[in-house]
Amino acid sequence: MASPARHCAKPTCENLAAATLSYQYETATVWVEHLHHDDHPMIHDLCLRHADSMVVPLGWDLQDMRESAPGALPKAS
Repeated sequence: MASPARHCAKPTCENLAAATLSYQYETATVWVEHLHHDDHPMIHDLCLRHADSMVVPLGWDLQDMRESAPGALPKAS
């Protein structure tokens, strides 16, 4: 049985989810990855627009793991 389509977690956004956001407070790291197969309460689904425009708090590190995805953020050097 196919899982139902998931939508972006951003309030008022009705776009389909295209990426998964997770984070860890201890290391001040945020990860944006290809959409995980299963939904989980500790991760957040984002549409492509919101995943590509992700901004993290000052001092946090954003790791975009979607290198091959169209629209993926460039890796920080």
